[in-house]
Amino acid sequence: MSSNTRILILNNIKLPLNASPKEAFSLAKARLTSIGISARELKLSIYKKSIDARKKSDIKLVYSISAAGEIPNLSDSMLARISATLLRSENLFDFDTGTEELGAPPLVVGSGPCGLFAALMLAERGYRPILIERGGSIADRRAAVDTFKRLGILDPDTNIQFGAGGAGTFSDGKLVTRVNDPLTSYILKKFVEFGAPEEILYLAKPHVGTDILSEIIDKMLKRLEELGAQVRYNTKYLSSYKLTDKSVARTTAGDIEYGALILAIGHSARDTYESLLSSGYAIEPKQISVGMRIEHKAADIDRAMFGEQAGHPSLAHAEYNLSTNTKKRGVYTFCMCPGGEVVAAASEEGGVVVNGMSQHARSGENSNCAVVCSVFKEDYGASPYRAIAFQREIEKNAYLAGGADYSAPVITVGDFLSDSCKREPYYVMPTYRDGNHVKLASPSEYLPSFVTKEIKNALLDFNKKIEGFAADGAVLTGAETRTSAPIRILRDESTRVAVGRNNVYPAGEGAGYAGGITSAAIDGIRTAIAIMKRFKPNG
Repeated sequence: MSSNTRILILNNIKLPLNASPKEAFSLAKARLTSIGISARELKLSIYKKSIDARKKSDIKLVYSISAAGEIPNLSDSMLARISATLLRSENLFDFDTGTEELGAPPLVVGSGPCGLFAALMLAERGYRPILIERGGSIADRRAAVDTFKRLGILDPDTNIQFGAGGAGTFSDGKLVTRVNDPLTSYILKKFVEFGAPEEILYLAKPHVGTDILSEIIDKMLKRLEELGAQVRYNTKYLSSYKLTDKSVARTTAGDIEYGALILAIGHSARDTYESLLSSGYAIEPKQISVGMRIEHKAADIDRAMFGEQAGHPSLAHAEYNLSTNTKKRGVYTFCMCPGGEVVAAASEEGGVVVNGMSQHARSGENSNCAVVCSVFKEDYGASPYRAIAFQREIEKNAYLAGGADYSAPVITVGDFLSDSCKREPYYVMPTYRDGNHVKLASPSEYLPSFVTKEIKNALLDFNKKIEGFAADGAVLTGAETRTSAPIRILRDESTRVAVGRNNVYPAGEGAGYAGGITSAAIDGIRTAIAIMKRFKPNG
């Protein structure tokens, strides 16, 4: 048989919770031996590690082990016999750069994962991009977020949504994605390169946490500058115009000439959406989801999902992903934060928005997630302007329901399900702004009736899947409105250029093409590659 240097993945190696990784390697070697392959010259490493908790009485660690080296050609039947797959190597960046002249640096608007990875890809290959961010640096963001949390003083440009690293920086830092793209591994390795723990390379549900992710973003931005890129904070994109053969962006810090423009603006840049709409961009509304955050005690969720094994050192806090469908709509959980907190995520004055955040250790007393209901385009008027207005109206009403001082409206699940609003939280204590700025209020004061109705039904269904999910003492905090962009900026998928434009590239979650840190980073890299295939480096 001919041999090649390849990677063989040995899957579904199940072990008890007390087992060590050495036992997984031993079983992998035994499988290789069974088909006549010696592991002596192969490099073995953990490829994936997950938990199988479907049987609470018999929870298992599940490993996939990679074997790299001279792997012989194996038939499909032989691969199936040892539950293995051959990993195909792919040179993701094997392409020729284009021949068109840029004339000016590429301009990247937004430093979230999409813009950051796009800028890094361009900078590493000599394109010297300019990256502009409407908000402040990581240090500025920490100060602004803390001020808002303590005092209720909102900075509309530097907050949980805007600033270095984008909205994902102040979140759980989840790196899970449903997008099956080979760039995922590249992105995870980049995060490790800049300081993320190596475990994210193999954990089935990798996360970084706000504390570590903010440091990583800071290092990535500094690396951009080392590579010759310009990073400009407190510089909000306003519009673009043509000056003879030049393209110019208007910003709050002055005009910037560009050769190509990447719009990685994030899903909360409503003023930018409105500017693009008034400039004639082809933009369509999207289906969105709105609802609330639900909080439980983390220990209760752990017991419900792990039974007697809850608290085992091999088990982190339990995670879940629930969904249910009615005759018309879907309700689902989103952005689950084990051991995390509900955070004040407003970016516009006079609105209350919540999100979830956790540190790497996930050591908080509560676990939380969004419980959101699908909203169809016809529900709000099927126009981009109405999509934005729909979200804003909910946030304004939540602000008023909370007392018009950025306190958040809360209600116990028991009261919510019984159509009452009498009992202050008594078992699970709200974490929004340390629990010091919440007000008892019915979700009917800020959410449409069809949303509250469907969420009530969903909570009862989720309670059948996780005992205690709809417990009386759990707490709901509103309003959750920023699950995704309400619009999509249309682009030609072959070139990634905005419809009707020559050198503008909408990308990432804010443009309607991603959902989460990893998928947004992927879209940013793919967009940078499209620019590099068209243009030569500007030197």
